[in-house]
Amino acid sequence: LVEIGGAFRIPAVMKQSGATLVEVGTTNKTHLRDYEEVITEQTGAVLKVHTSNYRIMGFTQEVESDALCQLCHDKGVLVMEDIGSGSLVDLSKFGLTKEPTVIEALKSGMDVVMFSGDKMLGGPQAGILVGKKHWIDLMKKNQLTRALRVDKLTLSALEATLKLYLDEEVALKEIPTLRMITMQKSAIKPEAERLEAKLKLIEGLDCGLIEGDSEVGGGSMPMEKLPTWLVWVKPKNKSVSSTVEALRSQPLPVIVRVENDQILLDPRTLQQGELEEVVAAFEGIVQ
Repeated sequence: LVEIGGAFRIPAVMKQSGATLVEVGTTNKTHLRDYEEVITEQTGAVLKVHTSNYRIMGFTQEVESDALCQLCHDKGVLVMEDIGSGSLVDLSKFGLTKEPTVIEALKSGMDVVMFSGDKMLGGPQAGILVGKKHWIDLMKKNQLTRALRVDKLTLSALEATLKLYLDEEVALKEIPTLRMITMQKSAIKPEAERLEAKLKLIEGLDCGLIEGDSEVGGGSMPMEKLPTWLVWVKPKNKSVSSTVEALRSQPLPVIVRVENDQILLDPRTLQQGELEEVVAAFEGIVQ
């Protein structure tokens, strides 16, 4: 029973399709027997949705995917999993929270796995379905498929992104989302110092370095905090709010964080060449 971006709710989507949604278990604890008790001859499919953009903490339990697949297959019922973020790399080896990968979901026995083309995958915004040929072929034949298919530019961008994953090391280096998430704090400090040095040359600005956190965001890893170095900036002759508004209004908008009446810049989020663009934006609105 989840709501996704734009206030779209899965129960409402199911209602429009004509399907009947049957709730399983409780908010905090769900057991395999809960599924077994509600599966009947009328059951069309079992859908498991990963909590990719929220967390239920404390006294909780959920059914492992492989056990759920075994139950559904024994009963001849289609089983699907929406893993949300679409991670193809196990980021737990970088000290991050464990997220289910697409490969792990398929290996568990899921008939169909759904995930995003953006978020952790790092490609264009799209919805991706992978799984057993029988079920994918049925979806391809559905009359709505043509109306819902993505355009050629999206397919081209998605193909280019997926090709990078043929070599995980290349993916971690070339896909901005993965590169930013896996950057170590020690590698961020030199960039923070370089940004601070350039901003100090601008008359009308106070700035300095502080330690802080980055958030993954984008509907993934809601509890994750990534240690980073931040550059704090405070204009001498303008308010912080008017400076932030001016930064957003630049031909190339600069989006910043504001805490304790200070502008915070996180070098983790800057790609090559963007540091100079940020400095130029401050020069244009302060002097």
